[in-house]
Amino acid sequence: MDYKDTNMLRKFISDRGKIRARRVTGNCTQHQRDVATAVKNSREMALLPYTSTAR
Repeated sequence: MDYKDTNMLRKFISDRGKIRARRVTGNCTQHQRDVATAVKNSREMALLPYTSTAR
């Protein structure tokens, strides 16, 4: 999982910007950990927002 692929990472975060749970995404433990790391790196590089206010 690449932190620069924001289109793919957006599938794993909610509309509020939270990382979706394993039971929702269907990932195994290792892949969920990879997704979480990529999302966190992407947030730190300002490619994804930390939070999003959906109104």
